[in-house]
Amino acid sequence: MRVIHEKTVWQLTWMPRIFPVNAYLVEEEDGLTLIDAALPYSAKGILEEAARIGKPIVRIVLTHAHSDHIGAVDALKRALPAAKLHISARDARLLAGDRSLDAHEPSTTIQGGVPKPGKIAAEPDVLLRDGDRVGSLLAIATPGHTPGSMSFLDTRNDALIAGDAMQTRGGVAVSGQLKPWFPFPAMATWNKEEALASARKLQALKPSLLAVGHGRMLSDPSQALDRAIAEAEQAIIKQRSAQPHVPENRS
Repeated sequence: MRVIHEKTVWQLTWMPRIFPVNAYLVEEEDGLTLIDAALPYSAKGILEEAARIGKPIVRIVLTHAHSDHIGAVDALKRALPAAKLHISARDARLLAGDRSLDAHEPSTTIQGGVPKPGKIAAEPDVLLRDGDRVGSLLAIATPGHTPGSMSFLDTRNDALIAGDAMQTRGGVAVSGQLKPWFPFPAMATWNKEEALASARKLQALKPSLLAVGHGRMLSDPSQALDRAIAEAEQAIIKQRSAQPHVPENRS
């Protein structure tokens, strides 16, 4: 496990050279907030790093309900029964194995490693909505990768933990935009248009640090975000123009 410390954020990475999977510890006065639970075997490393920092994990927060972000959640809840589990109200359904869509949501199929019903024993203690606070973190609804994906902005220093709303591995990209050197986030994305709208929302926050689910943290990411969003915009325009036009039936 590789550990990198920036500002109030510790990035914990498993398989950094092959398939980097990140979780984050964010320091608060009362302890640590864990963002994402990585892989099933990640609990030991997370707990050891918290012990090394010297503060207890008091909150567990999930950016979304894909398997590489929730893998150790049951083990962590057993080890930390007092730590409250947070996830968006929308992705709580995915955590329970429910892939159904709401009537107002785009009808594209939910992709990626969603747990089967009953696979995850841990039940959320807090259902998050856009604008909620988790310690010093502002919860931001960023649908696209999944319908209920959330990002978290540290209001003390503008560090942004964005889950899979963006990636930096293989090149900085908006969720859904294929990077050949690391295509997996794109392959697991539910809706590219929603993801682009969410990336614009994050861009407007002017984060000082971008921390994502896959790839290294990026300081002063403004220009990289601008380029990634422009690339995503062009790709979606190109995709739309390539779709066959269906004439209206005027009879």
